[in-house]
Amino acid sequence: MATDPDDLELSDSEAATLHDLQLSIEYVYRAYGSLLEFHHQLGHAMDRMSDAEDDLRDAGHEEWANELRDEHLPAGAISDQWTFELVEEFSTEFLEEVDAFESNVRDELADGIDHVTERRQKRRLRDRAERED
Repeated sequence: MATDPDDLELSDSEAATLHDLQLSIEYVYRAYGSLLEFHHQLGHAMDRMSDAEDDLRDAGHEEWANELRDEHLPAGAISDQWTFELVEEFSTEFLEEVDAFESNVRDELADGIDHVTERRQKRRLRDRAERED
């Protein structure tokens, strides 16, 4: 395995591919974080709805409390899925697959080295700074 990204024999297209895949995976992880945030926020909202059900009962509004209990609290967020199911499906059916794909391409083209473009840029900037001294 090469340890120096400058030792890799990559075409410009291959280097661009690695960079684009690396960025895409970073954005997929950001999307996953947003999905987790959505899951947690909706969970808090559902807790408050449950509190509202109790408050409606305490105020003598059984019909509204029953509707909240029977129609809204057990409902899924999207197509009858709860958010934990969305998180699980995203993680196992998309995130893991595209992450593995990126890793396989990186293993094949760059001996597993990640952030090849950034590592090369770092080297160039540090070399330039040393020459200027």
